[in-house]
Amino acid sequence: MQTRQLGHTDLKLTSIGLGTWAIGGPWQFGWGPQDDDEAIGAILTAMDKGINWIDTAPVYGLGHSEELVGKALKQVSQKPFIATKCGLLWNEKRQKVSCLKRESIREECHASLKRLGIEVIDLYQMHWPEPDEDIEQAWEEMAKLAEQDKVRYLGVSNCNVDQIKRLQKIHPVSSLQPPYNMLHREVEDELLGYCVENNIGVIAYSPMQRGLLTGKFSHERLAALPLDDHRRRRPDFHEPQFSATLELVEHLGDIAERNGGTCAQLAISWVLRRPEITAAIVGARGAEQIAETSAAADWKLTEEQTQEIGQLLAERQERING
Repeated sequence: MQTRQLGHTDLKLTSIGLGTWAIGGPWQFGWGPQDDDEAIGAILTAMDKGINWIDTAPVYGLGHSEELVGKALKQVSQKPFIATKCGLLWNEKRQKVSCLKRESIREECHASLKRLGIEVIDLYQMHWPEPDEDIEQAWEEMAKLAEQDKVRYLGVSNCNVDQIKRLQKIHPVSSLQPPYNMLHREVEDELLGYCVENNIGVIAYSPMQRGLLTGKFSHERLAALPLDDHRRRRPDFHEPQFSATLELVEHLGDIAERNGGTCAQLAISWVLRRPEITAAIVGARGAEQIAETSAAADWKLTEEQTQEIGQLLAERQERING
C-alpha cells in the first residue's frame, strides 16, 4: 500500500489508517454493541492488508478501544504506528467531559501508554479544542511529553486555522485530523491550504460519513439501529438529508460498479484524491469491512469520475434546499 509522509515528520503512513472509534463499544457516542473478538480481528486484518497505522482515543469506549488495540499489538511482530488523543474524559454516567488542564493531559498520556502496552505514542493529538481558553496549556504539557520521549509528534483534531496558529507559537503542529467526506467539505475552504503552506499533514476522519456513503444504508437499517447508536442523533440521519443522501448513494453505486469497485471504496478514494490529504482514517468493526475498504488505496479517481460525482453532490444539495 502506498505511503505518504505526514507533514514535517518522518512518519510515512499508508494512505489508509484503521479507525477504532466504533470497536470501543457502548458509551455516549458509541455505535451499539460490539464483539471484542471481531474487533481484534479487524485490527489484525488491517495489518495483514498492509495498513501501517492505527488511530484511537481514550474516550472511545471509555478506554476499551485502546485496550483492544493493545491486545492486538501483542499478536503482531511488526508494530504499526499508533496515533491516539487527549482532552476528553468521562464521568460516572459514561458521558464525555472536556478537559485540557495540564495535570489531566499528563495523566491521560500515561494511562494511554499503559492500556496500549507501548512505551511511546507516535502521534499524540488534542481531540477537541475545548475549552478554547485552555488549548495553550494543554499544548505546553503535550510538548513536555514529547521532550520526555513519551510521544514523538503532536497533532490536533477539529481545530480551526486561528487555533493552529496559536499552538504553532508553542510547539510545531505535525498534523490536523478534520472530518472530510463528500457530505462535509468545510476543510476545503481554508484549512487544507493552510496545512500545505505550513507543512502540516492532514489525516481525514469519517471518509464514509459514519457508514452513510457505503451503500449499505436504508430507511429500514436506520430504523433498526440500536437505541444507543449515536448516529440516531446526527442531522445527516434525519430528513431531508437522509433521503437525499440515499438517492446520491444509489448513483454513486452505479459509478463504483462500472469501475469494478464498491461504494465505500469510491467514497474513500474521493477523499484521497486531494493532494493535501496525507491519509484517511477508515473505521471497521470486523475483518470483512477493512478487507473491503483497504482496497480503496489503489483506486485513483479520474477527472471524469470526479466531475460526475461533483454534479451528483450539487443535485443532492438542491434536493435538500428544496
